[in-house]
Amino acid sequence: MGYYYGYYMDPTYLLVLIGAVLCMFAQMRVSSTYRKYSGVRSRSGLTGAQAAQRILQLSGIRDVRIEHVRGELTDHYDPAHKVLRLSDSVYGSTSIAAIGVAAHECGHAVQHDKGYAPLKIRTALVPAANIGSKAGIPLIFLGVFLGMNQTLIQVGIWVFALAVLFQLITLPVEFNASGRALAMLGDYGMLERGETNECRKVLSAAALTYVAAAASAVLQLLRLALLFGNNDRRRD
Repeated sequence: MGYYYGYYMDPTYLLVLIGAVLCMFAQMRVSSTYRKYSGVRSRSGLTGAQAAQRILQLSGIRDVRIEHVRGELTDHYDPAHKVLRLSDSVYGSTSIAAIGVAAHECGHAVQHDKGYAPLKIRTALVPAANIGSKAGIPLIFLGVFLGMNQTLIQVGIWVFALAVLFQLITLPVEFNASGRALAMLGDYGMLERGETNECRKVLSAAALTYVAAAASAVLQLLRLALLFGNNDRRRD
């Protein structure tokens, strides 16, 4: 019963709370920033889809398809099928925010085309990260349920660590894609200087969500290590 109480009422929940607050703040920031600049039309008049097509062509990439996907900010690049998917609020929009998001996804396509190492690592980690995010915590709970089975608990922590590793390797991938996007928009003359600065604000806000997610995952992993490390010492 002591372990049960310690797991659910321990002060390390503060780490989880900090992570949750960071994620909420980041989500509010990206939503407000995107909403602001989605109402600002770019002087080029290009839609997100048109901007993406032009960037890919000027970058010498001709084997990536551009598709429309439902949802808001569900934009992503699929390296397995070489498909760049743009959401409802990006595909047909002429806003600075839409062009910035489309350019960011093109940044991932350029990374793939050039064999950017962190992207290769992140892609390779996807299966392990999926297992870690789905099985890590359940394995720990199972270990607790079975009388603090330390083997199961430690396996659960290490499996969960795979998901954390994925979050960490995502950071350089996303920051690099945004850097490429801003450079291409400027080099290809698709946004003027002032528009590029506004686009940078959108991409910076979006990047904050990845930072918050990584920080939250690290804090959760730290909590698990502190919590069950203390259990080991108490048992000793």
